[in-house]
Amino acid sequence: MPPEYTIERNHDHAEVPAIGVLFANLGTPDAPTRPALKRYLKEFLWDPRVVELPRWKWWLILNGIILNTRPRNSAKLYEKVWTEEGSPLLFITKRQAAAVESALRAQIGNPVHVAVGMRYGNPSIDAGLEELRGKQCRRILIFPAYPQYSAVTTGSTFDAVADSLKLWRWVPGLRMVHHYHDHPGYISALANSIRETWKDGGPPDRLFFSFHGMPLRYLENGDPYHCECLKTARLVAESLQLADGAWQVTFQSLFGKEEWLRPYTDETLERYAQDKPGASVDVLCPGFSADCLETIDEIGRENRHVFEGAGGGRYRFIPCLNDAPEHTAALADVALLEMAGWCTPAAEWNPDAVRSESEARCQRARAAGSAR
Repeated sequence: MPPEYTIERNHDHAEVPAIGVLFANLGTPDAPTRPALKRYLKEFLWDPRVVELPRWKWWLILNGIILNTRPRNSAKLYEKVWTEEGSPLLFITKRQAAAVESALRAQIGNPVHVAVGMRYGNPSIDAGLEELRGKQCRRILIFPAYPQYSAVTTGSTFDAVADSLKLWRWVPGLRMVHHYHDHPGYISALANSIRETWKDGGPPDRLFFSFHGMPLRYLENGDPYHCECLKTARLVAESLQLADGAWQVTFQSLFGKEEWLRPYTDETLERYAQDKPGASVDVLCPGFSADCLETIDEIGRENRHVFEGAGGGRYRFIPCLNDAPEHTAALADVALLEMAGWCTPAAEWNPDAVRSESEARCQRARAAGSAR
């Protein structure tokens, strides 16, 4: 049978096509409950970009073991970070999207809309794209909010977008943010967030940059994530004029039994506390654009206990950039760079000329036999 393409609404020749931005992040369960976690983890962990194992083998492990044990434990962890607004990752991402939309509208004249789409869970990539289509966005920038590229994150977002759009009859013009790990505005925002923390009590004995881990095998197979993490940390350290021994890169959130990128955050913090009792550390997570379970609980609570329990002194978790104004400005700048040629600066936008062209286009369409 032929594919069932979506039915498009009648095209209005008088409309001014808008530019859309799909602001995407990893996702979150709908609630801190076992059933919600089971749905979320099943979607997340079944993605072949996330777990690169033969499907038959992974199906048995996932459905026979993991989905029968992990959802309950994960639900208890999510309960600790859940708020009246819901999941921190979701409501922060929505705030970021709204702030980026406002920043873009202040700088370009074209109609522009920003929608949120989560790779796993809700609102989905499908839902975000449909929202933009409903607002007549004929050009769409896909903006995965992952500063460092990885096939597991940015690559998987592309897969989801492609799966959604392959049934659209009228596919929009598409561009995609590949990464922004070394964008000057992003580096500056990170460095300034650290400086702000240091205003109270000064710098620590060592600053830790903790990035989400990934299997070492992925790096060996050509994923650039590891290199981009190292570059981000190096650029921030240079901005802060830190000596070599004053900072370190580590990797967190391990899963499974195979070797992941090293050094591991928890082991490194424990060893540092044992080697230098009473030493102080600050930890931030530059691979996360918004705070979530992995930053708030794992770094903010679990690793604090590891460090202090091993004899460490002052431990500070530096929150993610979230919707801070400097971060919003950097994200908007990344979007504008990728939209070059699509948009007109606000100062050059002429509403009368746009309206006149729309009317002329509509008249030409009617003369050619179009109903609209």
